[in-house]
Parts: sequence; structure tokens; C-alpha cells
Amino acid sequence: MAESQGRVWTGVLRVGPHRGDHRVAIRAAVSVAVPLLVLWALGRLDLSIYASFGAFAALYGRHDGFRDRIRMQASAGGVLLAAMLIGTALSVLAAPTVVSVVVVALVAAAVTLLAYTMQWHPPGPLFTVFATGACATIPATAGSFGSVLLVGGASVLFGLALTALVAVATRTTGEGAPKVRPTVGPVAVEMAVSVAVAIVGAGIAGLLLGGTHWYWAAVGAVAAVSGAQLNARIIRGIQRLVGTLLGVLVAAGVLALDLPPIAVIALVVVLQGVAELFIGRNYGIAMVFVTPLALLMVHLAAPTPVDALLTDRVLETLIGVAVGTVVAVVSAALRRRLGRRLTRP
Repeated sequence: MAESQGRVWTGVLRVGPHRGDHRVAIRAAVSVAVPLLVLWALGRLDLSIYASFGAFAALYGRHDGFRDRIRMQASAGGVLLAAMLIGTALSVLAAPTVVSVVVVALVAAAVTLLAYTMQWHPPGPLFTVFATGACATIPATAGSFGSVLLVGGASVLFGLALTALVAVATRTTGEGAPKVRPTVGPVAVEMAVSVAVAIVGAGIAGLLLGGTHWYWAAVGAVAAVSGAQLNARIIRGIQRLVGTLLGVLVAAGVLALDLPPIAVIALVVVLQGVAELFIGRNYGIAMVFVTPLALLMVHLAAPTPVDALLTDRVLETLIGVAVGTVVAVVSAALRRRLGRRLTRP
């Protein structure tokens, strides 16, 4: 037990080596900066959430060869667009929040299997859950579907074009052979089921405890059930919680300044870049920057009282990580029990 706990805390504190992360950080920062600046120039920052989610596609395949990277970003971009459309539909239909939670869970389970078979990096449905849940809670009309496709789609395409441009400039377009895609097996199914159960549990718990950003609880739960092994899941959950709490303090200071929109955009770009410097090296450190980034994204598109925003972030993350960790522990216990039964003579 002590040895296992030691491995967990070592994993929480360990910072991985730098692997050219500055190149990924610059690409990510530019991918989000240009769409937001265009919307600012047009006076349509109310659509910034769609541009930001579309820009997430450029974060995939950070260490993959060009062919895998562009394929990964294209598929992830398509899924993110679909997620925004589903979330927007839930908003337009004024679906009960419980229905939205269940829909997000089903979408997340499907994306978990897709990400596994296509070997996405980063793996899992975290961005998809964030996009679906956020769009489900933002007021929308029938015209919002066109905004999602136009703004979100343009953001995805810009990210793909930037990735291709960088590859051409660095002469890495022919780098690497395509990956062999694994088939869906028991591990992938267990991950998908765990994600769905954790999202439903965290989302409903968040609602019962009075949170208004229930999808943050869902995102926290996804982080806590990510990974094939229990130790990896617990490490991820602890990093998510501690990083979020520290990030909320940063966000409180930033939001208290009441910066003009152009300054907020500049800060979002910087936070995106710095987060990418650490996201593959230590998730907890990255969350210190991701948390104010996420809060600024939401506040930019749909201004919310700062106190309520910060309180919700802390509450929902606590709920999500707690529920996700419980699901991860139970899932691991069931997996061990099933494994013992299958190996009995």
C-alpha cells in the first residue's frame, strides 16, 4: 500500500522532460489568437466560445508525424463541431438539465471509443465534454447553428492550415508512417462505460448541490477516470484538483482587474501557450493556467458575476474529481475481480 501511495505522489509531482513543447505552444497560441482577434475586430466576441473550441483541434498530435497529426486534428475538429452542434441543440430545445447530462455522457462514451481506435493524443473525450456542456448552457437560437458551423468551422480549418504550413516550412510533411489502429476491446469499453457513469454521477451531483456550471463537474470526472490504470487515474484527479484550486486564485486576480476585451484575448493567448508548455509534462501545473483560461473563455462569451463563476469552478471540480475517483476505484476493483474469474481453472 505504501509503495503504491509513493508511486502516486511521485507521479503527481513529477515534471516530464521538455520535448520541443515550445513549438506546440506557439502553434496553439496562434491557432486561438487569430480567430479571436477576427471576432474582436467584427465586434462579435459573443461567438468567441465557438472559435475557442474549434481552435482546440490544433492541440492534437503534438508529437506525431505530420500525416497522423493532420488526420487527428481533422477528425477531432469534426467531432468538436458535432459536439457544439449537439450542445446548441440542447440549448435551443431548452432540454432539462438532467437530459443534457445524459446526452453529454453518451457523447463522451462514443468519443472515448473513437479516440481509442484512432489513437488521439491527447486521448479521451475531455474537450468534447467541455464543448457539448458549455454550448448546452449558453442561450442559443436556431441561427446559432450557422454560427457554430461558420465560426467553429473556420477556426478548425485555420488550425489545420497552420499545421500544414508549419510542416511545409519545416519540411516534415512526409514524416512517419501512419499508425496502426487498434480494435475496440475490453479496455476501451471499460473506459467508455467509466466515463459515462462518472459524467452522469458528477453532473447530477453538481445540480443537486446548486452548481450552475454542471459541465465543469463532468470535465473533472473525465479527468479523474482518464488512463488505463488506477494509479494514473488517481494521479490525474489529484493534479486536476490541486491545479484548479491554484488556477482559481490566478483567475480571481485576473478577473478583478476588469480588463478590456483585447487585453483578455491577449491573456487567453498567453495562457493557452503556457498551458501547452506543461500539459504533457505535468497536468497539475498545466491546470494552473488552463483554469483561468477556461474561466476567461466562458466570461468573454457570456459575462457572469465573478464570485459565482469562481465558486462554481471550485465546487464543480471538487464534485467531479470526487465522483470520478470513486468510479475509477470501483471500476478497477471490478476489473480485477473479473480477471481473477477468467483465470481460474
